[in-house]
Amino acid sequence: MSITIDAVSFAAGDTVIVNGVSLTVAKGKVLGLLGPNGSGKSSLLRLICRLRKVRSGIIRLGEDDIASLSRAALARRIAFVEQQSTTDTQLTVRDVVRLGRTPHRGLLSPWGAEDDAAVDEALLRVDMRERAGQLWQTLSGGERQRVHIARSLAQAPSELLLDEPTNHLDIQHQLDILQLISKLGITCIVALHDLNLAAMFCDSLAVLQKGEVVASGAPEDVLTEDMIGRVFGVRAHVQKSAVHGRHHIQYVMD
Repeated sequence: MSITIDAVSFAAGDTVIVNGVSLTVAKGKVLGLLGPNGSGKSSLLRLICRLRKVRSGIIRLGEDDIASLSRAALARRIAFVEQQSTTDTQLTVRDVVRLGRTPHRGLLSPWGAEDDAAVDEALLRVDMRERAGQLWQTLSGGERQRVHIARSLAQAPSELLLDEPTNHLDIQHQLDILQLISKLGITCIVALHDLNLAAMFCDSLAVLQKGEVVASGAPEDVLTEDMIGRVFGVRAHVQKSAVHGRHHIQYVMD
């Protein structure tokens, strides 16, 4: 399903965090959400999955206003991968990924072969199937992030939100995870810091600054030297990559 954000604002007390944001993500496409720390990226993702309440504006999944959906219905639609998540409970990797099946099962529904298949496939996709029996607490930060993504895939969402999914990952797994996300065929919004990764794997980009959209569109239209200087405060040289055909950014040191 598509995601439509129409003039959405959110404030914490008297501080405006998201200010009149309007964006659309077409069905099956990946939108990269960019911006400096504190620009409102994480807050916007939380508004979409209703972990925060909008002050004004409307968010739609397809034709459905999220405010009209029950918590259960929303949980079956949207998976959200946050930056950090911890637990003191003694869980294995498989136990964590199994949690992704919760929205699809009734209170008394038995665990079935379909659930097992979804968990196995999700673990395989993030290269963690061989670690399924390992305790969660023994994993590195990057491995935990991959397991979180596997849990979201086991959920079989129609919309996927990811907040800095490449944090703590080595370069190989950054590329693997973003390539996986780009090929899922479901509607995704992914908040990223790395502009080059965003250019490589996202269909479109939106740049936030102080809670407002200051640029949006195709990567080649958004990632300009002027925008990077204005928003991120760094000098950069932007050119088309001979390897992947997308824009590549080289930062210039004074």
